[in-house]
This record gives sequence, structure tokens and C-alpha cells, in this order.
Amino acid sequence: MSTGDDLPNLLGDCVHCGFCLPTCPTYVLWGEEMDSPRGRIHLMQQHAEGSPLSGPMVEHFDRCLGCMACVTACPSGVQYDRLIEMTRADVEREHPRPLRERAVREAIFRLFPYRRRLRALRGPLRAYQRTGLDRLVRRTGVLERISPSLAAMERLAPPLGRAPRLPTRVAARGGHRATVGMLTGCVQGEFFPGVNAATARVLALEGCDVLIPKGQGCCGALSLHAGREDEARAFARRTVETFEHTDAIVVNAAGCGSAMKDYEKLLADDPAWSRRAAALSAKTRDLTEFLVELGPRAARAPLPVTVAYHDACHLSHAQGIRSQPRALLAGIPELTVREIADPEICCGSAGTYNLLQPEAAAELGDRKAVNVDATGAELLVAANPGCSMQIATALRRRGADIAVAHTAQVLDASLRALGRDALVEHAS
Repeated sequence: MSTGDDLPNLLGDCVHCGFCLPTCPTYVLWGEEMDSPRGRIHLMQQHAEGSPLSGPMVEHFDRCLGCMACVTACPSGVQYDRLIEMTRADVEREHPRPLRERAVREAIFRLFPYRRRLRALRGPLRAYQRTGLDRLVRRTGVLERISPSLAAMERLAPPLGRAPRLPTRVAARGGHRATVGMLTGCVQGEFFPGVNAATARVLALEGCDVLIPKGQGCCGALSLHAGREDEARAFARRTVETFEHTDAIVVNAAGCGSAMKDYEKLLADDPAWSRRAAALSAKTRDLTEFLVELGPRAARAPLPVTVAYHDACHLSHAQGIRSQPRALLAGIPELTVREIADPEICCGSAGTYNLLQPEAAAELGDRKAVNVDATGAELLVAANPGCSMQIATALRRRGADIAVAHTAQVLDASLRALGRDALVEHAS
């Protein structure tokens, strides 16, 4: 990432015009200047000029979702994404957090980036859900009293079924067009394995040999967006090693794709890795981005369903990918796409935000659920596992009977002519 020497120049780009305010989730919630991008930039300026990172200052930085909506809205080109990541790295280096908060953060980052640890959790969690113990625990409110973060983690867990294991190679169907590596992800791989299976099938049906390296690990997205730079760099180097010999890398999780496209900056100061990281960033593609570039070949069967499409922040704001998923959905006969009001406002997931700031995240999730429900759609389509869990949880709180699926699952249902009922049944 950028060094501290870049900070004064980046801070000076902000002219405090306020165009960011209507798109900032925390400013929309609370109307507090210091919980807006320009307010946080003012605090960053104070820190750059020598003010120590006080508790209240850090709290305003922690409340930021890092959704990048302000980057999209800014007419001056302020690189707030780089500013908040540098600032969070400063916070991790300089600010002593209270013991309980450190413990919660450490637990999160010792679990979620590690597939084997998540896999070990699957069995007990599945039994917990199947016996109905989850409903009893929620009624008692015991987890809320122990830790709001632990309660949020429990509520967000999707219903777990059997987890299909993917082979290391899925052969192209109907003639070879491309060879791609596929990132399976941590949360995506263990909590939404059906999304990965659908992704591999769609790519194969469109003529791609899909390579799924067995030894792949976390891409580092959660660590990067939380200011844990050394940890993120270690994950990035391992991912570069795993995928650098493939022609293209296809990613189906918005946060992961965004992080991998940033490897070039993350490892820019490392002579041994900068060139390799830049090469990997250049060939990383979101699934929808890749499929639109490749062009459709497989026949689409009709899918008579009305869907609402959700713009994941790290897809729309960080990667600038908005038209591609809509174009793919529009190419399915009899499928109707409805837009969600206020699409630029984050759903509240934001990596680990809904675990570390559960009250604010729940407010944003409820706002999003109201807007999704208002579309009258039967199915919500989202492109990030965090968004899927966050919005599904908020829809359940609202009592809305709307399933959530990934774009890959919708395409898979059409390409394999599974029909509407099968799609909705397999959605989360």
C-alpha cells in the first residue's frame, strides 16, 4: 500500500464539498460530521500533524465501513480507500485497544481466514442448527449478554447443508475457449460451497477448463481492510504463488476480487514480489466481468423468476462492476430484474463490520431489507458471501420470504435448465 509519505498529498485532495455525505452509510444513520468521510479526513489530518490517536478518534475510524461509496461520489478524486486503509494500519500499530476488544478481534482473525478452522466449525454448527438449539439460544438472549459480536456471528450463520467438495480440475464442455484458475475463498468455500460448485459448472459450460488449486488459502481481504497489513501481505504472497501460472483468475466474492486487484499496491515496496503481484492483479477478474469479456456461448433456458439485484460495495464501488451482472441476468429468458432503492448505501456487512459494529450493521441491514422487500422480488441476487448473510438475516428479522442466491447460481440454473423451483430451493 501507499507509504506514510503519500498521506499529506492524499489528504489535500479533499475540498470538503460534501458530495460524499448522502452516500456515506454512517452519516445517513447518525448525521454526525465526524462519522462522514470528510469528517474522518479532518481527523486524519490532525493525526498527520502530530495529534495522537485518541479513543474517540479511533472510534470514528472504526465506525467507517470502508464501503467506498464516497470514492464513487467524490468529484475531486479523493482516494479515501487508500486513506482509510493507511489510517487503520496506523491504528493497529499505535493504538492500545481494551483487552476485551483485542480478544474479540483476535478471535475473528484467527478463525475466518483459515479454511480448516472454519471446516472444523461446520459440523458442530450444523448440529446446532438441526437440533433447533439455535432458536432456543436466540430466545434467551444469552449470547447478547456474553458478547454482542458473538451473538452477531451466531445470527449471521447461514443454514448449513452438506458441503460438496470440488475436484482440482473441471473440464470445459463443448470445446475449449479458456483456462482459468478459480478462487474458492474462506467463507464462500465453507459456508456457501454451492456457489463455488455453480461457478465451476458455469465456467465449464461456457468452454473453460477450470483449475481449482487444492493448496489455496485466504486472499487476505479481511486483514487488508482491517489494517492488518503484514498479515494481508503474507496471505497475498501465498495467493500469488498459488495462481501466478494460470492465464486468468476468476473470483466470485466481491471483497476477495477487490483485494486481489490491490496486490499491486499492497506489495509495491517488496522488490521480490512487486512484479509478480502486479501480474496477478492484472489478470484477476470477477466472475461476471470475465463472462461478459468471454461472451456467451451456452444456451440459456427460460427462468421465470423476478429477482432484485444487490450491488456489493466491493464490486460496484471498489471494482466499478455494475453493468456486467445485470447484462448476464438480462440474457436469461423470462427472468425479470428489479432495482433496489438506494443501491449505493452499504448493507452493513463490510467484511468484519457486522461482527465488530453489530448495532450499526443491523440498522443498515434493516434499511436494505426494507428496500429489497419493496421490489416485490422472489429472489435477491448478491455477489458477496458477507452481503448474502447480512441481508438474509435482516430479511428473516422482517419476516420477508425472499431467498438469496449468487449470480453464478442463477446462471447455473438457466444453463442446466433446472427451472425456477430448483433455483429458489437451492438458494439460501
